[in-house]
Order: sequence, then C-alpha cells, then structure tokens
Amino acid sequence: MKKCFISLAGLQRWLNVLIDTQKHLYAPVNKGAKVDFGRVASADEIVFDHIQTTQSAKSVAFPRTDVLFSYEKEKGKVQLENADLTAYPETVVFGLHPCDAAGFNPLGAIFNWDYKDELYNARMERTVVITLACTKADEYCFCTSVNGGPGNTVGSDIQLTPVKDGFLAEILTEKGEALVKADEAAFEADRGDVKEKYLVKLPEKFDIKTVQEKLQTAFESPIWKAQSQRCIGCGACAYVCPTCACFDIQEDAHGTKGKRLRCWDSCGFALFTLHTSGHNPRQTQAQRWRQRLLHKFSYMPDRLSVRGCTGCGRCSRACPVDMNIAEHLRSI
Repeated sequence: MKKCFISLAGLQRWLNVLIDTQKHLYAPVNKGAKVDFGRVASADEIVFDHIQTTQSAKSVAFPRTDVLFSYEKEKGKVQLENADLTAYPETVVFGLHPCDAAGFNPLGAIFNWDYKDELYNARMERTVVITLACTKADEYCFCTSVNGGPGNTVGSDIQLTPVKDGFLAEILTEKGEALVKADEAAFEADRGDVKEKYLVKLPEKFDIKTVQEKLQTAFESPIWKAQSQRCIGCGACAYVCPTCACFDIQEDAHGTKGKRLRCWDSCGFALFTLHTSGHNPRQTQAQRWRQRLLHKFSYMPDRLSVRGCTGCGRCSRACPVDMNIAEHLRSI
C-alpha cells in the first residue's frame, strides 16, 4: 500500500483526465432530492458530502437486466449469439463508501461459487473502485457490527479519506496504481495525516457472533412472524442492497428473434418460490423474511465464508413500513 495526499482541485483534475481517456466514470450525483450513482461527464457533477446513495454500486457488475444471449430462428435453424464480454467498458466507480466496496466480496463469492459467471467477472476485471472513507454516519449505519468500519479497505483499489485541505489517498492494488499513473502529478507526498482522526466513530449495535449462534436454532422461532408483521413484500430492501443477488431468467421474444435476460429478483416476493404446480414452499411473508435473514447471516457464512450484509443500512432507509434490520438483529 502507498499513501499520498491529493487536494480537491488535484482530485477533480485527475478524475477529468480519466474521463478524457474514455473511461466510464460513475459517481454520486444529485438526482432531485436524492443522491445516487450516475455516469458523469465532469468531476464538477460529483457529490462528496453524502452519507449514503439511494442505490448501491452493485449494478456496475450485476446490472438490473443483463443479456445472456440473443437468438434468431430461420428455416428450422437457431442462431445463438452470446453476450460480447469484450464490449464492456473500462469503468471507474468513484465515491462509494467502504460498505459498498465490501459488497463486491460476497457478490463475487456468489457468482463464483459452483460456476464462474463470465458476465460478472468480465465486468469486475474492467472496473476500478475508488472509495471515500466515512467522516459521518446516521442512525441506520451499522458497518462496525458486521466486522466492517468507516475506513475499511476491503474491495477498494484506492481509498480516499477527507482530511484538512484535501484527501489522504491509499493506493491499495495494482489497478489503483495504474489509475494513478493517468495523472501522477496530481498526487503529492504523504503528509503523515492520521486516518483514524478523521473517521466517524460508530459504536457496535449488536454482537455478530451472538447473532450467528442464535440463528443456528432459530428456524422454528416465533420471532419471524413477529418481525414480518409489517412487511408488504415490495422488494425495496433487496433492490438497494449491495449484496443481494437473487435473479430471474426472462425471455424477450419478438417473432423469430429474441434475447434471454437475467433480471433482478427478490426472495421476499411471493412468486419467487412459486412452483408450476401451484405449490409454494414459502407461503407466508414470515417464511420469506426468515429466508432473507438466515441467508445473509447463516447460510452464506457457512457455505461461502462471507456474510451477506455490510451494514450500509439502505434496506432500513428504503423500507416503506419502517422495518429496521439492525433492530431485528438486536432482538434476535
């Protein structure tokens, strides 16, 4: 790891150089009253003082809708054309917080568990992640409760920490080093800034080891019904989550041509487990809520050695009926 200092003016100049080299730069931008990720044409568009974007950055590698292949039928034959993996652009994701960058770790585990997903891996190979360490938080943040932190560098190629008159830059990977070379003059020698001095202090809200131990014997617990009473199964929690990877396969057919698509889905939807016979093994919202929490905090750690939650708090912010996952984990 290499440490440097970069001023705000130097940072904006460097980012504009990256844009000029035809890299796709995604960063937090104002979208009405909200801040969300969007492709920017200039560093002037970027928002730096946000606590959290509405959406996570996972769509960069796992889009809402992804073309698996296209096909055309003609004279009894079917011509298939796979997705062009070489067409994915060189992408820089800037300004996501450590909880978002950490989300690429469980996503990578899911998409490389028993099958190497070429689409996900090809996008990640062409993606560089530049995080902003957190100097403030709100009541929904709980990254320190799931072994993360405001300055956690897991998943980051470069991490910037706001300090006096600029940013402390930690160059963490070879991808990060290559990106710095686009405008090395923008980076100055390390001033010796102490990173921890600037990070927000975020006390733990629950003990994650105790939660995992309790979940081992909680399958038949009445707590799932109690917690899910308000849930309306809208799926907002899954769609804003940086680690949720449920998907469905859809056919977009028009006459003799069509595409096979991978689309975001949610285990919170009643249709997610509905069989063709009409049987549904998860008939109630309590069963679906149980699946969500057990998957993130029990099944994934057991099977993949990663946890399906980074403590970003987006699900609680987005929930229209005020279900708070940190409160539910404390009650467990």
